[in-house]
Amino acid sequence: MAKTENLLHKIDALQAQSGIPRTIFAACPNSPAVIRASIRAAKRNNAPIYFAATLNQVDCDGGYTGMTQEQFTRLVRFEAERVNFTGPLIIAIDHGGPWLKDKQRTEKWSVEDAMNGVKKSFEAAVLAGYDLIHVDPTVDINVPKGEIIDIHVVAARTVELIAHTEAFRKAHGLPEISYEVGTEEVHGGLADETTFDTFIQDLKKGLAEVGLSNVWPCFIVGKVGTDLDTTLFDTEVAKRLTAKVRPLGSYIKGHYTDDVDNPQDYPLCGMGAANVGPEFTIGEYRALCELEEMEKQQLALGHVAVPSNMKAILLEEVHESHRWEKWLHTDEQGLDLRELTPERQDWIVATCCRYIWQQPRPLAARGILYDNLKRVGVDPEEIVLGRIERDMDKYFRAFNLIGLNDLL
Repeated sequence: MAKTENLLHKIDALQAQSGIPRTIFAACPNSPAVIRASIRAAKRNNAPIYFAATLNQVDCDGGYTGMTQEQFTRLVRFEAERVNFTGPLIIAIDHGGPWLKDKQRTEKWSVEDAMNGVKKSFEAAVLAGYDLIHVDPTVDINVPKGEIIDIHVVAARTVELIAHTEAFRKAHGLPEISYEVGTEEVHGGLADETTFDTFIQDLKKGLAEVGLSNVWPCFIVGKVGTDLDTTLFDTEVAKRLTAKVRPLGSYIKGHYTDDVDNPQDYPLCGMGAANVGPEFTIGEYRALCELEEMEKQQLALGHVAVPSNMKAILLEEVHESHRWEKWLHTDEQGLDLRELTPERQDWIVATCCRYIWQQPRPLAARGILYDNLKRVGVDPEEIVLGRIERDMDKYFRAFNLIGLNDLL
């Protein structure tokens, strides 16, 4: 049995014994600090940890973290060894599909090139030892604006990508992996339950036709009320979707769980897992801003020679990346970042820092900031990691995961 299914089945067995439901917490590894904090938090909470890495973050070209699939799995292993974390650890691709990688979309890759690019990424993930792949062909740049991709096309491409990955895995004699399908995003085509049902039917039929009836996703992403601009988890929808997929052997996976108002309801509704990402980037950004304020105080006292200018450099780098533009609201289209309201500018910079953390200027500024504060007895990295870990702790607690490793 693949690692993820094994963990889910053990959690089910424990629930049958104790009555305590659990949801797996998945962190989006958008920076080295988040990766280190995730492992440390999992160690301290004595709980499993799941990394869901997008192809924008980690890929054959390095992504915006600068890491290939092999380098990412190696770093995770090193961080686990650093704190002697021996609990369950799952590494997964998040949102793996054509044109979901910014480069493919901006360069307007053809269908064939985009699908082949995703297949290459999946192959690299399998070779690197990933445990799960989220197959998400729910975007098509050839679909006219305002229209939604045909759900039958989504299902067909899902089957094609799973079939390719399984053939590659078997040819290399590698262990079984798990799959996640679908998306909660409005553009994805699974935004209503009727379309959701059609997708499930097509997927089941398509996998059978290619001889993969024994391969079925452990996670199906459901639209449960959360997205980038909302924070209320819809318990009624989650329960209905869970009732649909559990007889199939699947669990509902939640995305955009960042800052959700009611995380404690996820296990109560039978949610298998939930992804959290931008929230940790924001926490990392806020911690660095706090450190810069401390640096300014030391500068005024004459204890700092050269200030880092951390916040100003992050603003400039985010602005120059242009990757913030895809998060603009309809009424903000065409505006420059500096023309947005202070609140929106702050949110966008804080959220989009993940795209530029590993660029030379932010890395240099962070190094200067850390060195300046170390001179006066401050441990800046511990403050940053502590802030991220604090934000993670609420999910370990709300999802009933604390101490789970001892029970597994």
